[in-house]
Parts: sequence; structure tokens; C-alpha cells
Amino acid sequence: MIAKLLIANRGEIARRIQRTARDMGIRTIAVYARGDATAPFVGEADEALALDGTTPAETYLDIELLLDAARRGGADAVHPGYGFLAESAAFARAVTDAGLVWVGPPAEAIEAMGDKLVAKRLMAEAGVPVLEGVEIGDEIPSFDLPALVKAAGGGGGRGMRVLRAGDDAEAAIASARRESARAFGVDTLFVEPYVDGARHVEVQVLADAHGNVVGCFERECSVQRRYQKIIEEAPSVAVDADLRSRLGDAAVAAARAVGYRNAGTVEFLLGPDGSFWFMEMNTRLQVEHPVTEAICGMDLVREQLLIAQGERLDLDPTIDGHAIEARLYAEDPANDFLPSTGVIRAWEPASGARFDSGIETGTPVTPDFDPLIAKVIVHAPTRAEAARRLALVLERTTIHGVGNNRDFLVAVLRHPEFEAGATTTDLLERIEVPLRRRLTDDELHLALTAAAMVSQHANRASARALPTIQSGWRNNVMPPQRMRLRSGDAEHLVEYASRRDGTYTVTIAERTRTVAVLRVEDGRVDLDTDGRRMSLHVTRDGADVWVHGPWGDIELTEAPRFPPPAGVEVAGGLSAPMPGKVVAVNVSVGDQVERGQVLVVMEAMKMEHTIPAPHAGTVTEILVAVGDQVAQGAVLLALSGGDETVDGLG
Repeated sequence: MIAKLLIANRGEIARRIQRTARDMGIRTIAVYARGDATAPFVGEADEALALDGTTPAETYLDIELLLDAARRGGADAVHPGYGFLAESAAFARAVTDAGLVWVGPPAEAIEAMGDKLVAKRLMAEAGVPVLEGVEIGDEIPSFDLPALVKAAGGGGGRGMRVLRAGDDAEAAIASARRESARAFGVDTLFVEPYVDGARHVEVQVLADAHGNVVGCFERECSVQRRYQKIIEEAPSVAVDADLRSRLGDAAVAAARAVGYRNAGTVEFLLGPDGSFWFMEMNTRLQVEHPVTEAICGMDLVREQLLIAQGERLDLDPTIDGHAIEARLYAEDPANDFLPSTGVIRAWEPASGARFDSGIETGTPVTPDFDPLIAKVIVHAPTRAEAARRLALVLERTTIHGVGNNRDFLVAVLRHPEFEAGATTTDLLERIEVPLRRRLTDDELHLALTAAAMVSQHANRASARALPTIQSGWRNNVMPPQRMRLRSGDAEHLVEYASRRDGTYTVTIAERTRTVAVLRVEDGRVDLDTDGRRMSLHVTRDGADVWVHGPWGDIELTEAPRFPPPAGVEVAGGLSAPMPGKVVAVNVSVGDQVERGQVLVVMEAMKMEHTIPAPHAGTVTEILVAVGDQVAQGAVLLALSGGDETVDGLG
């Protein structure tokens, strides 16, 4: 029996494993790199051990450091979570060689499925349908278009590129090769046919050491952006009873073919005509496992731990209702989904859903790791009800301090194509989803009013006047108090004056309202505006102000009373749109470039981002080199031919 479990991971999945381990009476050990000492997953473990690695990301990949922590902590088992070392045969073998229980599949199964080309051959031999893949060597092989370039050594969307007629295949393959090498340690790529109008459907399997393999139905993960899943659901609307049975049989056959044990996921591409093909097997727990848990009424981490202890599977799962999961990412949809960093200033999950997150108020979001903030899961009797409730829960959740994709997710969930179940992998290319929520004047004015009222309350609380004197009180007629707030590119003037009855007159854009402040406490402000009562959450950090209401969040910035001194700009300077690492500089000083030509490639949160030329011109100066870690706004190079300093977009 496992008594003490070391979790070789961090963030959301570490907390998820801790929760089940506690319920089973198993003590947990967290490991943490520099910068994670105050993270929630560290504080919630029974014991936490620091890892002295080189960089935060590399620390969690250091097998020797992790095994040393297991020895120091007296662990008798290791759970790798997902990502990082979860699909490392070397780590699985090192754990078992150290005499510890490995909560995962055998190293041999990881190796067999770790190379996607080898996996395809094994599946074909086992009778599982596959799409033929061709390895890309030094020379690019001939292939029909459209085609999909994939990394042979891993998944998760990294090292993947779709090639269509007119695309620069050489540049796409070079980019995929770099990304694959950084993500998986190998740069082997292959190409396979790309199926238009397909769906991404996967089957959860569990296998014990006694030869029992159980399929736990399918999940659909077709709603993707840049091959990254953002909304997953179970079951799939495209799968009927007969197809479900055939998919399940193929997944079980795949697991048996490699002597699988523990939890795994067999991923399929489902064509418009109901044909399906094996894509890969993820030899670990999936990020989207909660939707399967919801419809089957099970705890997959518990099953993992029971299997690792040698127990037999005792499951006969059935489908109950529908579950949908949305992934909240720290990224800015309106800025080409570039990663966002900062500090979570306020985090209040709404009721009505399961939240799996690695954050709390005060948690920093850095460029070192995946930008996932939280997973939000809703289980309901029907798909329509689950989608509507998930959208509402997302809107009601307060998240301040870091740009995120919450409004984008809500818009997708409420789009008619999603509601109709037309969730092919090209959904987000086919439909128009607003990248930024369009505010009504009423929503904006209410947010501006709340920000102004909280500001005056804070000013009053810190004032040295007699506490019985009303804020803004004068013994003569004075002009109203003023506050200037920016929303996006627009600046708004809020004028307010106190009245004898304790209310305020608030004027915005020549419209005056009567406002009563009923309560201000812990960031909450209750307002009565012309007979309409609202409760809002206001968070302030310096000049930045976030207001959360029934519609979601609005970000504001208080304009300074006096203009700041002008900064020094590099003429024609091209700046970094986010903090990250420079992985390629494709030009030299003196080069003539065309508009759209990729000049610099950066990596942030495990993904590549290209910095193209905003206009034709000549490279006059290069200020960075490959390997440099740069801050957001740092000037990368100077380009003649433009009139303004511009941010890189990619």
C-alpha cells in the first residue's frame, strides 16, 4: 500500500492529485523550484521539498533532483501528473529502479507509444485504423496537401503545423522542428494527411496488472486554437452507440497491444463519414480527464493509485448526462493570443462548477510554464444546459490582474455553431468569435461609477478629517470631484458630488445618475443607481483598476493628473510583445525585408511566437541574440522605413 506519495509536478495537477491522495489517507510530498515556494500546491502538501535546479522549467525535469527528493522525503511512490516527465520512459524506469512505485504505465509502453511513427506501426499490426505517416528527414519528402506536420516525440499541439497550398513548407517545418526539440528533447518530425472537417475524439482507458482493460467512453476535444485544446466535452455529440462501441474496442486493442497498465488515452481522428483513425496514445492522465470523471461518477486519480498498488479493476462505467470543460489561459485574445504575465490580484471562482486551478489571489503568472490558469468543469443532464451554465459560471468568476481568454470562451460556448454541436477541429477558423467583449454604455458607466465610488471611499478612509464629516463636504459651493479613467484607448471623465442625504450625483458623458453606496467591504461595493441595485467587485493595483459585474470583468486605468515624461524611443524600433526567450534572429544588419517577413522568433509559455516586419524596410540595428531573455516592450531591432515605434505581432 502506498503510504507517502511524491508528486513530480506542480500547479493545478499537483493540487488535483493531493486532493485524492488525502481522501485515500496517503501523505503527499510536493517539490518546488525557485519562485514556487509560496504556490498553493506547495502549501497544501503534507511536506514540501525545494529543488535546486538551474531554471524553473528545467528544475521540474531533473530526474536526479526528483529522485533525491523522494529519498529525502521517505516517499514510497511517485506520481508524475501530466506533462513534464509523465511520458518519460527514462523517468519511469529510474523510479522503479530506485525501488519506488511508479504511478503510471510501464516504461516499455511509454517507449512504444512515445514515438508516434513506431506507435502507428504497432497499431496497424493490432488492426487499429491509422493514417500513414512519413518521416521528414534532411530532405522534405513529397506529400499531398493539405497535410499535417507533427512531432514524433510528443503531442499537446507542440511541433504541429498544417500545410496547405501556398504555405512555406520549409519555414513551417523548421519552426516545428525547433519547437519539438525544446518541448520533447528530439526534433524528429513526420507528415500525414490532414482531414478537413474532422473531429478530435479520444477514449479513456484503464488497465490493471491482471490483464483487465476497461474503456471509459469518449471525450471530444475538437475545439482547439493552434492545436491546443480549449473546450472539451463528454460524450461526443457525433458518436452514436455503434460508433462508441467500435471506438472503445479499438482503444482497448491499442492498450493490450503494448501491455498497457494504469490510465491512458487513445486519441482518434473522426472523419465526417464516421471513419476514424488512430492518432496517438497519451500514456498519462489527460488535462481534460474531469469530464470523464463527471459522466462516469469516478475518480481517475484514485483508480491510478489503486492500480499502482496492484489492485484489480472493479468498474462497469455508464454515461450520466453531459460534461464540458473550458480551459482558462493567461493570454490576450485581442493581441493574437499572446501570453499574459503578472500577478493574480483577485480570484473568486463562481458557484455551479468544479474548478481545478493552481492559483489563488496573489499567485504570480510567469513565462516559465504553460499559461493554463484553471480548468472549469460543468456537469448537467443535457449538453445545452451544461454549455449555458458553464458560460454563466465563467462570467460570474472574478479574475483580476492577468489578461485571459475568459470572454473568448464564453463567446464560443454561446455561438450557434457550438450550440448545434458542429464542433469540427476547424470550428474557430469557420466562425467569427469576438476577441474582446463589446461593452454596452450601461456596463461601462456602471464600472466607472463603481471605480470612482471605491476610490472616494478609500480616500475618505485615509483622510485625517473628522470621521463624522461626509466625504467631499464643503461649507460652500464647490465643483464636483473628478476622476479620469481609461478603457482601452478611450478616456472617460467621472464627476461626482455628495448630497445632503448621503447619496452622490455621478455624471459620465453628460448623463447624471443618483448613486447610493450601500456597502464597501473587501473589494465589494454595493450600489443603488437610480433604483437599480448592483454588487460589483473592484480591485486596484496602482493605476490599474478591475471591475467585475454580472457581465464579467472590465479593466480600467486611472489617468495621471500630470502627463508622464516622454520616454526615449528607438527610431523604427520593433519591441517584444510579451516577455520571453529569443530562439531565432532571421536577419542581419543591412538586410532588406518585406512586410510580414519573420524577423525574430520568441518562445513564451512553451509556444513559439513570430515577430514579423510591420512594413518593408532595412534592418539598421539588432539589439538581441539567440538565447536572450527579454521583457515585454524590450526593443529587439530597429527597422528603417516606418514612422512609429511598433510592437511585434505574431
